Amino acid sequence: MVYDIGSRTALQCKAVLVVISYFNQNTIMQTLIQTRNVEDEKQKQAILEMLADTYCKQILQATMDRPKSVVDITAETRIPVSTVYRRIQILHDNKIVSISGTISDCGKKYFLYKSKIRAVSVTCDCFSTKIEIVPNIIENEFSSFPKNDFKSCY
Repeated sequence: MVYDIGSRTALQCKAVLVVISYFNQNTIMQTLIQTRNVEDEKQKQAILEMLADTYCKQILQATMDRPKSVVDITAETRIPVSTVYRRIQILHDNKIVSISGTISDCGKKYFLYKSKIRAVSVTCDCFSTKIEIVPNIIENEFSSFPKNDFKSCY
């Protein structure tokens, strides 16, 4: 099965997803990812509820490629700040979003949020629901925070 994701094409086999990117007319294989099955029924229900929530999906999409602050997420998605905080908490409680942060010299906390999932596949029949998650590979992106990105201490 072939999926077209913007400028990317994804080829999915039974348990492996290969993502291919097109850059300057050269095909570059970016990554080979193992899918993970969700077995816990409570976790399945939580994932289905998050996928049904428009705000959760927008937050996951906004934080998929790089970690972002709530201010960045709000600016990109136009979701109210309080709603972003509530949805981030739900996503974090269900281990769908990772949180990393630091404290500036003047004591201001600065947190970044990143989606832990790249894609979700749901198969449902009359007897069971099968959910496969494609993890979002996190490459040491939290090790260096953006320089001069802190608002002045006041």
